[in-house]
Amino acid sequence: MVDPIHDPQTASVPPAKPAAEPADIRSAAAPGNLTAGLEPLAQLAAQRQQILKALDGLSAVSGESAQRALARLSGELTSFEPAITVLGQVKSGKTALVNAMAGWSDLLPSDVNPWTSVVTSLHLSPDTARAETSARFQFMTEGEWDRLLTKGGRIGEMAGRAGAESELDKIREQIEAMRDRSRARLGRKFEMLMGQTHDYGYFDKNLIERYICLGDDFEDLEPDQADQGRFADITRSADLYLNSGMIPHALCLRDTPGVNDTFMMREQITIQALRDSRLCVVVLSAGQALTSVDLGLIRMIASLDAREVVIFVNRIDELQDPAQQVPEIEAAIRETLRDHHGPQEAEILFGSAYWANAALMGQLDNLPPASAAALLNWAEASVKAGTHQIAKGPAQDMVWQLSGLPALHRTLGEQILVGEGGATLARVATSALTVASGQEAAHAIRVQAQRGSTEGDAVHGLDTNTVRMTFEQLADQHMDALERALDEVLAAYRGRADRAHATFVDRATRALIEHLEQWGDQSVWEYDPAGLRLLLRTAYSVMSSRLQAAAEARYQAAVRDVAGLLHQGFGSAVEGVQLALPQVPDVAAPVALGQTIALDFNDGWWASWWRRTRGYRAFANQFRSLIEGETEDFMVQLKSVQVADTRAEFLARLQGFFDEQRDILAEITDAQDGDLRARFNNHTAEAQSKASRAAMLVLKTYATG
Repeated sequence: MVDPIHDPQTASVPPAKPAAEPADIRSAAAPGNLTAGLEPLAQLAAQRQQILKALDGLSAVSGESAQRALARLSGELTSFEPAITVLGQVKSGKTALVNAMAGWSDLLPSDVNPWTSVVTSLHLSPDTARAETSARFQFMTEGEWDRLLTKGGRIGEMAGRAGAESELDKIREQIEAMRDRSRARLGRKFEMLMGQTHDYGYFDKNLIERYICLGDDFEDLEPDQADQGRFADITRSADLYLNSGMIPHALCLRDTPGVNDTFMMREQITIQALRDSRLCVVVLSAGQALTSVDLGLIRMIASLDAREVVIFVNRIDELQDPAQQVPEIEAAIRETLRDHHGPQEAEILFGSAYWANAALMGQLDNLPPASAAALLNWAEASVKAGTHQIAKGPAQDMVWQLSGLPALHRTLGEQILVGEGGATLARVATSALTVASGQEAAHAIRVQAQRGSTEGDAVHGLDTNTVRMTFEQLADQHMDALERALDEVLAAYRGRADRAHATFVDRATRALIEHLEQWGDQSVWEYDPAGLRLLLRTAYSVMSSRLQAAAEARYQAAVRDVAGLLHQGFGSAVEGVQLALPQVPDVAAPVALGQTIALDFNDGWWASWWRRTRGYRAFANQFRSLIEGETEDFMVQLKSVQVADTRAEFLARLQGFFDEQRDILAEITDAQDGDLRARFNNHTAEAQSKASRAAMLVLKTYATG
């Protein structure tokens, strides 16, 4: 195989290796109840299939314009892949849990060293057809790499602003070692890889470890392991595409690096992964559930709705008495969430990825004595509480149930079914219903044209060209009006966010001066940034409500105007057309608020800053500069990056509505064409109308409104 590093012409797309079936790395021994808990996803898959069948049936009796609209809807439904992001500290067992959730016990490396160093997305599909691309690895951009090298990542930036020279020296040493290591592995041309992508038509464990495993002792590896971690320092993300006989509906599982990353260079990438998902699983270790280090996790999920967060307490196999300790751990977790403004109502589940993977591998006989004792203890407690049906069945099935994986799958599946999945089905069905009713109107016009119109029974009141021109004018007017309305809301939000930011800095500065006046500069001062996050979260919440209200008003106005135009142009022939009100998008949670700032650190940072600063005025001025620089990054994320995505989605929904109506309008106007009339007799039109009505009955089951 040609080395993509030393052959620039093949750097972006390495030559494919002879196909290695994914089943090569999957355990052959598996419990018989792997699908336990996946019933909600199976229900979603069945409902999706019903809608797809209705879309196919409708397309078969539709004209070319309607077929285009239906094809778009089918594509949206076929490609729908709910994503679940898994967060946790290093060594909490995230990767082992992801492997168990996917039913592939040794898919991703879960040893202590090496560990997962990038966001790794597992795209699970129930399909049996092999994907053309099985693995895709994206490298860091030059900007991301330069930020790390020149500033030491966000930790280096914070240390520089705080004047923590000793911290900066440590960071520089680590960065230089990492840079030298990367050059040694990749050669002097490794900069050429920045921003590139490597695609493979296969994957195996060696390939995965080459890109996503980061460890400290690669120099001591055996010769056959020399490539391990070769690209890990510069890999930004990894996507693996797998067929799974276990998962009934397409699903994406995102395994993330530990949030206590040395340079915090991957924190923003993890936040982006969280923002792109509607569900988050926070993995805690039963032995140290929600330690002080885990406050970074709470910050990340604090902005999420409790329904979007599931907490999985892993490693109960390491507890001496799970039956007694689990309730105590849950109470402690809820207390910590309450004290630190986390999602207090989030679902908390307990289990063991270790037990789950042992069941998948058929290695229950090799459980350590302590783990086996904990399993027996947990089984007895579960039977008494009636939480698990484990009285019958093979041992592997019982252990799989006790591992907590079926409960986790069921909780996530139910959230998807009633949340993102249900909303997607409803949106597609509602839009398809509009197309179907437009098709009915077109058929009515064809029949009416064939029978011949009588006096007072005009097919239309406006000529075709006027209707089309008026429609395009309406589309432009409403799109422009929505843009203006959204921009007005966003401008007000940015102003409010800036005022909240300034208010926080002023309050903190006054608190600092009061501390200095009372205690002098010998006592280290601390200040909780939770107030800033609360102010910004409130501003974001107000913006979200206003955006949705503005969009809904504009969507309704657009529907009214299009309905009026259709009636004016075609009269009673289009009275049956059911125009679907575009579904107002949800606004993504402001997860950028979870980004770490210097105020989140304790004595070490502030003591260093404190020692280097003299004079009350100097303290106040330097503090203001420090916090303004620290908060600049997530202020940009909140005010520009994230709201830009939100704005685009609101506009896309209205644009999609007009695209659908344009196709319906073309279908109706084509029905009046003389050439088309000859193609359709009464029998054909009646058969098409019958097929259309059958599809509409299915779509009405799922449509909203």
